[in-house]
Amino acid sequence: MLDTGSTGFMLVCTMLVLLMTPGLAFFYGGLSRRKNVVNTMIMTFAVLGIVGVAWVAAGWSFAYGGDGSLPFFGGVDQLGCLGAVSDLLAEAEGTPDAFAVLSGAATLGPEAEAGYPGIIDIAFQMAFAMITTAIITGAVAGRMKFGALCAFAAVWVLVVYAPLAHMVWGGEGSLIGETIGALDFAGGDVVHISSGLTGLVLCLMLGRRRGFAVMSYRPHNVPFVVLGATLLWFGWFGFNAGSEFAADGVAGLALVNTVTASAAALVSWLAMERVRVGKPTLVGAATGLVAGLVVITPAAGFVEPWAALVMGVLVSPVCYFAISFCKRRLGYDDALDAFGCHCVGGVFGGVLTGLFCVPELSWTDFGGLLYTGDPTLLGAQVLGIVVTIVFVVVADVVLGLIVRALFGGTLRVSEEDEALGLDVATHGESAYPAYLGLD
Repeated sequence: MLDTGSTGFMLVCTMLVLLMTPGLAFFYGGLSRRKNVVNTMIMTFAVLGIVGVAWVAAGWSFAYGGDGSLPFFGGVDQLGCLGAVSDLLAEAEGTPDAFAVLSGAATLGPEAEAGYPGIIDIAFQMAFAMITTAIITGAVAGRMKFGALCAFAAVWVLVVYAPLAHMVWGGEGSLIGETIGALDFAGGDVVHISSGLTGLVLCLMLGRRRGFAVMSYRPHNVPFVVLGATLLWFGWFGFNAGSEFAADGVAGLALVNTVTASAAALVSWLAMERVRVGKPTLVGAATGLVAGLVVITPAAGFVEPWAALVMGVLVSPVCYFAISFCKRRLGYDDALDAFGCHCVGGVFGGVLTGLFCVPELSWTDFGGLLYTGDPTLLGAQVLGIVVTIVFVVVADVVLGLIVRALFGGTLRVSEEDEALGLDVATHGESAYPAYLGLD
């Protein structure tokens, strides 16, 4: 029996998450240099098309297909989402047509218990895959070949993201979610650690931008940054609340925690800037907002609002340190701080979930250390993060080497194109055709 409330809720959440990737394009575009705005934004926009096709063709099946017997991989029984329809037709009484099956006369997958048509979940999870893959592009902005990025993204979503989603959210038999027992409500491991870490691997393979650590790279359009952060913030409510897969109290808790953590992180970041550099900035406020959203993602439906507030306050100093100190000290050129914000914030949020998880809300038999005094869940969180890191790094290096070989032995644009700017050199267009946008 379908629940129209949960059906409507999941449709809205899906549309909110789909909004996040264009929002990220504005966020990254504003942070980039003036001569690379179009390139930065089109890399994010290209992901919409690449992942949209790949997810329907095979990604959904690789992540959520199969019978759950494989800890690392879903299956190939739902390629093109057609296998799912065939399975449902075989199980349903009589012979309903495919439209009836897809629109809810029969339901699909474990989310059927929530009372909404399972076909909606394909789009919901597709939106997750889109924003995750798009986050990677921030680390390589200004210097990666567009074709190489597209090729990498098309394969990455199938061989890294989809198997990792299965390992965490694949249900019975999944390696991280079931065997290890780690919790990830909406994507700390699957979304943020995987994308931020992949960005780090790629930026190390690419090398530093021209003038890194010598010249200052300042955001060229602060209003773009704020617009993008606002769209991300708005979409994130569907991202976290929708991960409950039902219009219920836990979804409400996830939404409240999302607002609380992002608000606390914004204030904390402004305070950090006031202490460190003497002036709070609008870009800092937007970055703090995003850091708060990242840290609460793995814990959104597991912790109380007071814990979300604490997580938000603490994540800003951690991410600020990673972005302002570690990057320069260690010498890696994460252009738009995908690693410093998403991976670092995701790891921090995953660990804090092991401390603050309310036992009654846990998906496993274990609650947070603060409530139970039992370190089992905290240990599972750490182990799950370690497994995620090892899997992603190994897969990224192999995939990056293959793509590099296919693109003439380098992932990077020529020095001439980098100096000219990738908007004109790669795409033949400019965000601002003349000074102040006047022709």
